[in-house]
Amino acid sequence: MKRRKFIAVLCAAAAWPLAAGAKPRTKPFRLGYLALLPGEDASRVTPMMQRLQELGYSEGADIILDYRSAEGRPERVAALAVELVGANPDVLIAGFGTVTAKAAGAATSSIPIVFTAVGDPVGAGLVASLSHPGANVTGVSGQAAETAAKQLELLEELIPGGKPIAVLGNPDTPYTALALQQVNAAAGAKGQALAVFEATTPDQLPAVIEGTIRSRAGGLVVLADPVLIGARQQLVELLANARLPAVYGPRAFAEAGGLMSYFADDRQLMRNAADYVDRILKGATPANLPVEQPTTFELVINLKAAKALGLEIPPSLLARANDLIE
Repeated sequence: MKRRKFIAVLCAAAAWPLAAGAKPRTKPFRLGYLALLPGEDASRVTPMMQRLQELGYSEGADIILDYRSAEGRPERVAALAVELVGANPDVLIAGFGTVTAKAAGAATSSIPIVFTAVGDPVGAGLVASLSHPGANVTGVSGQAAETAAKQLELLEELIPGGKPIAVLGNPDTPYTALALQQVNAAAGAKGQALAVFEATTPDQLPAVIEGTIRSRAGGLVVLADPVLIGARQQLVELLANARLPAVYGPRAFAEAGGLMSYFADDRQLMRNAADYVDRILKGATPANLPVEQPTTFELVINLKAAKALGLEIPPSLLARANDLIE
């Protein structure tokens, strides 16, 4: 093709969208991020923004991010959601947990919402079904149904047989009921005795740990929940003093000194959430975007915590670990 003709074709191609009636965007997209836990701007927003950059968005030029955090105080979340909606974002992103997603959904029925870590979106009433959300809300589920059963299995590899295993969850979190079903089914299949404990606030944790000791539990499964994650340092120290082995959800527990964590790869969850944001900015509607369940999980073992408890981690478990903290 001759140079003059080639340039003419390029010019015509560049003009096609305008000729078809499309209008060039003259201002950045605005995103709102609603966080419950402290530090989500670093731990969760950073990988999301990195993925958006890979997709061609530049913060400031293409995207403006409004970030609001309740700093671990659930009672502040609803007001912050209303504040973010007032800025009229193109997409509202709900940070870790069901509380933020429900607050976002209560604040707007028109602005697209992407949640990033909801254990049971259907049970929480956020979506009609995982395959057909049906409204302005969709996103990434933070848990697969079998996660809690896998945590139980991992703990059983560490503790002597014959002892009951305790399970700690927050009954105010919809995922807890689903997780308990899975744990009870897994334990029943093996004849494993369980002792279930509940905590809705951090100040209940000392009594819960005393209860696990009285139950003569050989170990504790801590179900993922924002309240417990926010109180992870307190919980880890209580269990260390009680010399009780535990398996947790997010790796933040293992990083805080907990023995072992097993959870969906949080960085990957946020990268996947960025893909949802991208699709919505390009015209997709949440109602037609199926909720994504995690497929990548990470097992993190804290060897220092194991040594303090006098536990020897089986080689088979060490070989399966994604990360070892020494």
